[in-house]
Amino acid sequence: MDDGIDVQAPIAGVVAGLRAARFEISVFLPVDTPFVRERELRRLAVACRDAATTQAGPLPGAYRRTALAVLERRLEAGELALRDAVEELDAVRVRIDEAALANVNTPADLGALTPPVPPSGSPRAPRAGPA
Repeated sequence: MDDGIDVQAPIAGVVAGLRAARFEISVFLPVDTPFVRERELRRLAVACRDAATTQAGPLPGAYRRTALAVLERRLEAGELALRDAVEELDAVRVRIDEAALANVNTPADLGALTPPVPPSGSPRAPRAGPA
């Protein structure tokens, strides 16, 4: 989605997403966390007040349209730290399995993780592999 501004910061993406959203709550996921599953995203959405974030920070996170005024004000003021903006919101922290939040930026990062497959055959979040 083109947010129409030159700022490259997560807060700009969240603002653009909330502006375009058809629903009251939107869930945002950074592209470098490929092991976050639907279950975790649903937990964030259900818990959302103005925002619901994880112990890792503001993303992944669920944001309600009521958060838009604070986020827009901070974006316009050049205050780009989404983590700081969340402090102004009625937010809840949702504990997510650390393995699901694994940050994967390179093929080597991905190779260091061993995603287990449960007996049902459905994929789960990975466990850290050997370092």
